[in-house]
Amino acid sequence: MFKQITIIDKTGLQEWAIEKLGKYSENPIKVYDDIPSSEEEAAKRIEDADCVFVSWNTQLTAKVMSNAKALKYVGMCCSLYDKKSANVDIDYADKSGIMVKGIRDYGDEGLIEYILSELIRLLKGIGKQQWKENPVELTGRKVGIIGMGTTGQMLADRLQAFGANVSYYNRSRKPQVEENGVNYLTLDELITSSEIISLHLPKNTTILSEEEFTKLGDGKILINTSLGFTFDKSAFDHWISNPTNYAIFDGDGIGQHKEEYDKSENILSTEVVAGWTIEAQERLSQKVLDHVIAFINNESR
Repeated sequence: MFKQITIIDKTGLQEWAIEKLGKYSENPIKVYDDIPSSEEEAAKRIEDADCVFVSWNTQLTAKVMSNAKALKYVGMCCSLYDKKSANVDIDYADKSGIMVKGIRDYGDEGLIEYILSELIRLLKGIGKQQWKENPVELTGRKVGIIGMGTTGQMLADRLQAFGANVSYYNRSRKPQVEENGVNYLTLDELITSSEIISLHLPKNTTILSEEEFTKLGDGKILINTSLGFTFDKSAFDHWISNPTNYAIFDGDGIGQHKEEYDKSENILSTEVVAGWTIEAQERLSQKVLDHVIAFINNESR
């Protein structure tokens, strides 16, 4: 049981989940539906909280969390891959005895639908752009996936259903993926052999530099729906200046660069976060709720 649960920003937690969380807070839950404009504001919002829920939009730094003297639980309503990509200072939380729980695999279905939709439109010239002179199919296309987590595996499965020739690169090999007919390649091999590359990596990861873009060459398609750029921006700018190259981004993938690239005819983007569907929010809510209930039950033993 908590004394004060605070939802610090627009987390996507559904009303039914917030109502259930209310049973575990002695005081009424404080719910904020916007993003704190500063560290000071974020710190003020949680100063009396012992349990905080936060989206990826807000940074819970050591300074922010230190203002909440009773804080013992942080529920991240977003993915937690590692310390580097987290918007919560995990080191501070560990030293302070604060449990931090993130979730995974809640928006993948909607994200995959977006990728396939935009890719097929580009291949066939259904929208304003068309990849090649004549419409082409996904069948037989050489597609490389960088980052073979849940999203990468789901994309590989869907692409194979269309008859694409799918390969992947990942820090560690995935035998079960290879058993399903997806070829493992080194990063260099994948870049040089693929016509289409889709990036699925944690935030703050940079995997493509000028050298990789040079090897990728022209007449290619790059897809990025990771949380922010996963490549060197200046190298990408040079590569995308060739009109035979195309890039596809969703709202997470293009981030703060949306306005800058709006006039580029070979960049397809949207402000919409492709995986942020009502179904994804339902899955997110259930996963977040399951984590906090497990924490409470363990603490009460």
